[in-house]
Amino acid sequence: MASGNTRPTSRDVAQAAGVSQAAVSLVLGDKWRGRVSETTAERVRRAARDLDYRPNLAARHLRLGRTRTVLLVVPALTTEFFAGVYTGAARIAAHHGFGVVLYPSPEGIGPARDPFASAPAALDGVIASSMAADALTAIRRDRLPLVMLDSDPTGNLGTATVNLDITDGTHQTADHLLTLGHRHFLHLAADIPSWTFDIRARALAARLRTVPGTSLTTAHTPLTIDGALTATDTALDTPGPRPTAVVCDDDKLAAGVYKAARRRGLRIPDDLSVTGVDDITLATALDPELTTVRLDAELFGERGMQALLAVLDGRTPDDGDIPVHLVVRGSTAPPGAP
Repeated sequence: MASGNTRPTSRDVAQAAGVSQAAVSLVLGDKWRGRVSETTAERVRRAARDLDYRPNLAARHLRLGRTRTVLLVVPALTTEFFAGVYTGAARIAAHHGFGVVLYPSPEGIGPARDPFASAPAALDGVIASSMAADALTAIRRDRLPLVMLDSDPTGNLGTATVNLDITDGTHQTADHLLTLGHRHFLHLAADIPSWTFDIRARALAARLRTVPGTSLTTAHTPLTIDGALTATDTALDTPGPRPTAVVCDDDKLAAGVYKAARRRGLRIPDDLSVTGVDDITLATALDPELTTVRLDAELFGERGMQALLAVLDGRTPDDGDIPVHLVVRGSTAPPGAP
């Protein structure tokens, strides 16, 4: 046992736990599963706590050829959703002794510079939103393990893919509005070349085609409130059946619809039902509160980090999309409701 001012070593931990130094290395390096028992692992952890053992991380990382650093690439730092993704990823990373560097893609999408002198030398892996995929070119994704979020699972861009079940969320929205009696729809679509927005458009159109008498108009808009206001104005002035329901790709777009409707003297939901996606704080700040698809951003980040850790350990990440659900509030009602 260590004594005085002598710093305890892994040998001290091994002796206290009655195991080999190799077992100590496995347990404290979180590599023990399938190699030592849960009982042994807990005995090692208890001995390390009792001795106040702190491994020499710098030496261990150098020995393993790892930096214990992960890059999270997102479209922007200012969005509440991606703040949640970071929080979830950082929570899991910290539990495993990793740090997360947050890197926003310039202008939301598009090419970006390598944030390091050499990303492959400074990082163990990358987690990236499909909305920021172009930023990965400079980071040389081919030389780093890459987990893609909100990305086509049939593509080969990343080592692994983690998705929210956005198709089901779109179906839930469409079914809710159809059940209320809506037949004429406006889709306010984010004007961003991204798989996640493409899949929303396809899922909405496919669901509406199953019900006779429906019409669907699509208006593309920048992912801003002002852009949504302009796109809504233009769509409502277009000849044809007037939409009674607006399906928005994002809660911010729904706020733009609210502004456009009120400028025209239209009441929500009496004259126009509106839905969003994300369920950020804005959704309950609007009046009436917004019906929207709730996406668990923190769980999304957690699953992304867990997938990257699995890849780094040579394991197959868990599959299956993360469930989402529609939160029904005051912005939706039957068409023409009094």
